Amino acid sequence: MLALLAAAQEKWSIMFLWLVVAFAVDGIDGPLARKYDVKANAPRFDGVLLDLIIDYLTYVFIPAFALFQSGLLPGWTGWFAIIVITFASAMYFADSRMKTEDNSFQGFPGCWNMLVLVLFAIEPNFWVSLAIVAVLAIAMFLPLKFIHPVRTMRWRNLSLPIALAWTFFAGWAAWVDFHPESWAHWGLIATSLYLILVGIVQQIVPTRSQ
Repeated sequence: MLALLAAAQEKWSIMFLWLVVAFAVDGIDGPLARKYDVKANAPRFDGVLLDLIIDYLTYVFIPAFALFQSGLLPGWTGWFAIIVITFASAMYFADSRMKTEDNSFQGFPGCWNMLVLVLFAIEPNFWVSLAIVAVLAIAMFLPLKFIHPVRTMRWRNLSLPIALAWTFFAGWAAWVDFHPESWAHWGLIATSLYLILVGIVQQIVPTRSQ
């Protein structure tokens, strides 16, 4: 809600700072729920459903609104992006096959908050932004693997620190109001490329047992 209020006032840096906080919380709520056995201690509440509701708001709805309202995608391109992002993500979140056996994601997991933050930071040509949105929306329904940095065990010793580094770079970029000369932008690009491609690399590179 704090992120949405900031977005409504077009205070983008504050909005993203709240979304970065939400991203950090999302990384620890699952391990805490499993540690304290919430399924047994609070069986009335469906933690998976609650997580999906919150994720849709913070990962999809608010970032899509920010992308549209900011003017990074002007005219019809903004309408195209906001419709594609929200609809495709709703279908993806309802897909019972979104998780793989190794706790990765089947298809791009709708992390639009991460993408939109990077777009705010580097401000590419709007055609580039539109193409990225379209490709990732299609990738949500392709048999491509995208890791969960906490739950995907393979290469977690590398993936988890990189996810933490992404969180730091994202917070720093928002803190300095996406200053174009901020070194955090390079960190964002490098860590984002790793997080978005490492699952596909894992599909190509077999495990030792194979």
